[in-house]
Amino acid sequence: MEHHSLKHLIVFLIVGGFIGWFAGIITRGRGFGILGDIAIGIAGAVFGSWIADAIGLSISSTFGELMMAVLGAVILVGLTRFVVRNVGASGRT
Repeated sequence: MEHHSLKHLIVFLIVGGFIGWFAGIITRGRGFGILGDIAIGIAGAVFGSWIADAIGLSISSTFGELMMAVLGAVILVGLTRFVVRNVGASGRT
């Protein structure tokens, strides 16, 4: 049973990394490195799921879940870049 859990964790991290990398590409940038891509991908999946629940969207397929994860990650990447640009610029004198 433990091997099965480890396999799911590895797949989860790989898919999260891919989603984060893909979101970076979609938003006309580069990825955030492997750990950053994984973090953005996982956070994007959670955020995308939250968005779907908030608007009452019922997703019943793996493809739909992946698309919502990508959408959530793209939004997070956009927000992250916006904050970094604006907060970073305002902090400089």
